[in-house]
Amino acid sequence: MVPQTDYNIVAQFGTGYRGIVQYYLLAGDVFRLHRLHWVMENSMLKTLASKHRSTVPKMAARHKAKISTPHGLRTRYEASAEREGRKPLVAWFGGIPLKRQKNAVLTDRQHTGPTYPNRQLVTRLLTGRCELCERTGDISVHHVRALADLNRPGQPQPAWAQAIVKTRRKSLVVCGDCTT
Repeated sequence: MVPQTDYNIVAQFGTGYRGIVQYYLLAGDVFRLHRLHWVMENSMLKTLASKHRSTVPKMAARHKAKISTPHGLRTRYEASAEREGRKPLVAWFGGIPLKRQKNAVLTDRQHTGPTYPNRQLVTRLLTGRCELCERTGDISVHHVRALADLNRPGQPQPAWAQAIVKTRRKSLVVCGDCTT
């Protein structure tokens, strides 16, 4: 989860926690989920701290927010994703009172944000540049099933195959001239 944005990390932990808590709000001993809250909160904060090469208390201070509930003030952690021309998306974790609710209703929706928005191959393709000769335009991707397929002795290898072996990647973005 470390390569994801803060918004995605908090949203993933938040939806998982809210789903479990809302399911058990009808139970008489829902207060016992404070252990789950502690574990998930620490895991989320440690993930954020690892991502930013910081400490857990600094991440807690950065993302902490107070909200008012019918049961009093509660602390939760928020992260937002800015969007052009629209209000920002806000993901949150915690802030749910662990008190029994006889009329509890599941209201949470599944997180639909991108899990891995910047795949390496996609970013290499979006640059629109050949990885062998640096020319732009008319590019395609060469992909091999396994790197071991290219290491057969006695067969001459094209330049793109040598580049794949050298970089130890199974795909290479090349132009039309370099494919031959």
